[in-house]
Amino acid sequence: MPRQAVFFLIDTQSANCVGCYSGNSELKPPNIDRLAADGVRFDNAYTCSPVCGPARSAIMTGLYPHATGVLGNDQAPHADLPTIGQRLQKEGFVTGYVGKWHLDGSDYFGDGRCAEGWDPDYWFDGRNYLDSLPDDHARSISRLVHGPEEVKANGITEEFTHAHRIADRARAFIEAHRDEDFFLVVSIDEPHHPFICPEPFVSGFDDFEFSLGATGDDDLASKPQSQREWATHFQEGHGDLERREDGLVYKNPNYFACNSYSDYEVGRVISAIDEHIPSSMVVYTSDHGDMFYRHRLNGKGPCSYEEITNIPFIVRWPDQTQAGSQSASPVSHIDLVPTFLDYFGVDQPPLLQGKSLVAQCQDPAHATNDKVFIEFNRFELDHDGFGGFTPIRTVFDGRYKLAINLLDSDEFYDLQEDPEEMNNLIENEATAEIRDRLHDAILAWQGETRDILRTTIWGRRSWRDIEKSTWGGPTRPRPFDDR
Repeated sequence: MPRQAVFFLIDTQSANCVGCYSGNSELKPPNIDRLAADGVRFDNAYTCSPVCGPARSAIMTGLYPHATGVLGNDQAPHADLPTIGQRLQKEGFVTGYVGKWHLDGSDYFGDGRCAEGWDPDYWFDGRNYLDSLPDDHARSISRLVHGPEEVKANGITEEFTHAHRIADRARAFIEAHRDEDFFLVVSIDEPHHPFICPEPFVSGFDDFEFSLGATGDDDLASKPQSQREWATHFQEGHGDLERREDGLVYKNPNYFACNSYSDYEVGRVISAIDEHIPSSMVVYTSDHGDMFYRHRLNGKGPCSYEEITNIPFIVRWPDQTQAGSQSASPVSHIDLVPTFLDYFGVDQPPLLQGKSLVAQCQDPAHATNDKVFIEFNRFELDHDGFGGFTPIRTVFDGRYKLAINLLDSDEFYDLQEDPEEMNNLIENEATAEIRDRLHDAILAWQGETRDILRTTIWGRRSWRDIEKSTWGGPTRPRPFDDR
């Protein structure tokens, strides 16, 4: 029987925007929820970085962004780092990639050229999508946010959207290669801005309200200055939020409509999987989330809050995963490449920085990791938005989260007692031992992964000063990779 895997990578979707995670059926994601009902849902899954390009560089190479060279958007990974596509193609597997790439070093859309390691017949990045539209008017309206009236006036149907064309190509790939070993990535740009979607979706969320809970009123007094500056930049939008008895609510009909529409297109691909390759492994995740004015912040940027770092992560693997199961031990995008290599029976090179999750897929109680790491360096190479260079290194052990903001003050949260991350415990002596243990873990991880931003300043904090010289010492050569 052929060994096949389909990997869904969605753009800008936090776990709290998926029904099976949030418990909110009004989000209308039946296909994602059905995947979770048929497989295992990882409840503590995290991005390596809450920015598109850096996150995707880790997902595709199995190395952290500080090792790939993608410190912000519009940068490409080091040329000597093979992607999962190159590794599997070298082993004789058919490899397809359809949709947003964002790793060629050009702009948001990409350069339209198939990256090495993937079948060019199915490649379809943002530039290819724009080029496929019939004229400049169509290209123009594809980049604008449209309400129901504009969708009707412009005749926007599902066939017009990037997501639909991605799903069409993915379905064609599955049918064409159903008797072969293959790995297929389905990278859907929606629900990322500009939230293009047709009826009935575009009219379906006019009254939908996303609760901000206590975080909507976070004054950020005990938080880093960079967050207060970020909140000030978006204070007008925060001031426009509506208040209910239980707090502020966020309304964005276009995003949530597109969030549901993305699920619909995922469902179209799942139907082809169920028809042609029902025994395949299916993995679903997103690159990062969106703050939606929680903690008075909007978009994504220099912080490690759950809203942008905790992402959906679901695996359906017939006869291997327990239907409807949940796994609590923390996992990371850094574990994806090792997992896919393990699934396809390919040895993991020592260069990779994650671990295979195959055992945890098969037994949800298994703990692959005792902690996961998250980083932020800058939002984009081409501009200084969100503070420009804002280096952060974060560790989460399943309960406690420590974020070291190199140029700012730091954060420490107990998510069991404070799931909304309102109470910064960084100076709390009662939890200092746990905090310091996680601090040591960050410093050790930086050395093990050859973090390009290693410096004594990570150890010299207001709440703890580690006297450790970096003058001299052993070199940290990169592990050999014969690829």
